[in-house]
Amino acid sequence: MQQINSQSIQPFNMFQIKQVLFLILIVPFIPLMAQDDRAQVPSYMQNAYFEVNIGSINYPFSQAQLEAGYSLTDAIVVPHTAVRLVLAGYDFNKYLSAQLTYMRPVLWVRYKYMNDQTLVSDNHSVWMNVGGLTLKPRLPIGEHFSIYGEAGLGIITRHGFEDPQGNPVVKDVNYPTFLFGAGLKYHINNRWALQLVSNYSPRNEKHNQPYTSFVGGGFSYHLRPFSEKQIEKGKTSGLIHPKQWLQIGYTSNVLGYGVNNIVSRDPVPIFWGGEAEVRQGLSLNYQRNVFHGPRVFALDWGVNASVWQTKGEAANQFERQQFFTLSVFPVFRLNYLHAKKFDAYFYYTVAAPTYISETLLDGHKMGAKFTFMDNMGTGIFFGEKRNLNAEIKIGHYSNGNVFTDNEAVKIPLSLNVGYAF
Repeated sequence: MQQINSQSIQPFNMFQIKQVLFLILIVPFIPLMAQDDRAQVPSYMQNAYFEVNIGSINYPFSQAQLEAGYSLTDAIVVPHTAVRLVLAGYDFNKYLSAQLTYMRPVLWVRYKYMNDQTLVSDNHSVWMNVGGLTLKPRLPIGEHFSIYGEAGLGIITRHGFEDPQGNPVVKDVNYPTFLFGAGLKYHINNRWALQLVSNYSPRNEKHNQPYTSFVGGGFSYHLRPFSEKQIEKGKTSGLIHPKQWLQIGYTSNVLGYGVNNIVSRDPVPIFWGGEAEVRQGLSLNYQRNVFHGPRVFALDWGVNASVWQTKGEAANQFERQQFFTLSVFPVFRLNYLHAKKFDAYFYYTVAAPTYISETLLDGHKMGAKFTFMDNMGTGIFFGEKRNLNAEIKIGHYSNGNVFTDNEAVKIPLSLNVGYAF
């Protein structure tokens, strides 16, 4: 996801869940490509779950995080509202689970500082997020309640800022740590549960990083197989679910970046932008349906190869650059309209592991040649057999703050056309 510029404050987007990478990597991709029974939740997913928790984060940033020669000129602003997500979890049995987590504040810590009596009056952001891989033992208490503990490994990423001369004021850090937690759950049924959670990661003196704690509440959702009755009902709905399709796409900034900007700003950001902007591009997709529910939800997997040209930055004398990307991606698709001549859907591609050929685009740092792809759009299947396809979408590439440099790429409106077979 997009790094927040140290001169600005950006709101948190709840869909910022890039570390879902592990789910993509552990799924046996080739067997899925051969799967024919798509109306039932795949067996490997029937013990999977995710969680969303909102609460208060505490990390006592202070003068101590400033480098020598710098001092505060005002109180540090430390916003406390935060979100902690379980991006992917798996129940081994009713007593033990493993999960991938991601936590960050909604707004970043802000500093005002001075050096040699020279006041720097604007706000400077220090962003920080915590990713983790933890084990979660739990103990059922009666029919509806359970308590659990949590312990495992985490990665803390902190992006600081520099003074006007390019000297670090708060340093960038990225290091492993331990994560601990505990919680109480109320199980509404075998799919939904409400919970109270608490989590902690210790202080690190070597990297001058304070401890981090979180207290909050939220919900969890467990994937469960559909009943035979639900599956039979879906078969009579008239929906045709294409099995696989090829697409070719063209991207252009002729209409600007208005759609990207609208969905990535306050008050309800649902997607991400990027400092580097694409002027035009061509892409080739192969996509295959893995699972579809009786009517609405479907899960697809695909591969993408794209070539891009940046907009360039004339004022900063950056010429347009060419680069290419290769991705393996999941697609979460919601079929929202079934009509006589077409079926319409909304889709979201998130955290697709991607190779990007350049790490500096129009002067903006991408961090590494490993990144993630996100797409959001709408499309239709049409024709008597629903074998024709058209989509319109926007996109985004960034490393999800896995690396301290992450200025991201903004992809404007793209048109894809395809054929299902």
